[in-house]
Amino acid sequence: MKGTWPAVVFFSIAALGPVVVRDPFLLDGLILILLWGATAAAWNVAGGYAGQVSLGHAAFFGLGAYSAALLGTRWGLSPWIGLLVGAALATAFGILIGFLSNRLRGPYFVLATIAFSQVLLIVASRWRGFTSGSEGIPVPFRPGFWTLGITDKRVWVAIVLALAIFLYLVELYLERSRRGYQLAAVREDEDAALSLGVPALRLKVAAIAASAALTAVAGALWAQYVGFVDPFYVFSVDLSVRFALAAILGGIGTALGPFIGAALILTLETYLRARFGGIGASLVGIYLIIYGTALVVMMRFAPQGLVPWLGERFRRRPVAGSTS
Repeated sequence: MKGTWPAVVFFSIAALGPVVVRDPFLLDGLILILLWGATAAAWNVAGGYAGQVSLGHAAFFGLGAYSAALLGTRWGLSPWIGLLVGAALATAFGILIGFLSNRLRGPYFVLATIAFSQVLLIVASRWRGFTSGSEGIPVPFRPGFWTLGITDKRVWVAIVLALAIFLYLVELYLERSRRGYQLAAVREDEDAALSLGVPALRLKVAAIAASAALTAVAGALWAQYVGFVDPFYVFSVDLSVRFALAAILGGIGTALGPFIGAALILTLETYLRARFGGIGASLVGIYLIIYGTALVVMMRFAPQGLVPWLGERFRRRPVAGSTS
């Protein structure tokens, strides 16, 4: 389809990665890029296409992670079942938040989502009898695909690549379908959309629920890949900011943007941590300063995100043989 060739190139390179790369560190980086890109794309369904900017999406990520971890450690169930349970719980909470927050817009909706994630953080860190509290949950390694006890990183690349491509297709649908156009109308001017008969509430609730479910799926896979669930990480506002930042840097409301943003953030973080992370105590945070400065500069010159910025540059490129 027209306009999808950059995505074809991106995902083809990701698919060929395990064929030409054997370094576990590089494969681990590829897995995390695809996984964080998929999570940012899930955030983008609500934040980019529906205009429901959330800084509490870590709540859904944590629900997926805890569902897979708890069902596996306490009852020996497959993490695939935990993934489905986490997605169902996240969908239910997403619908609830969508209805309760119907009258909240802008910063008020953002604050409501942050509050929700912090409530789950308190519950997970205090309910020691069930969640092991602030100590977190080590996920037991049980060899096999059904238990996601996989040591071969090439298999993990295939799993998260499938999720990433699915998320990309979901966003491509939102870009080109009637429902997607209606969501865009709600995002740009909800009152005008309502006057035209667009079911704004139903669309926003559906977008939040779908975004929540997809985020929970990514959280369940992350828990199995990392092997440990820490409540202060999976429910943190910092994690929610990471999802939003990847989508915004890559291009909010674009199908490929979250993946480009995730690749950029992870690559920049890894390089700067390796290059400057070991400097003396007085300068131990220098890589964070450089990282923040680089992001500010990027947003200064590409405020709409990298994908729209690059697309505009390609459209302006003169065609060979054209007359002025």
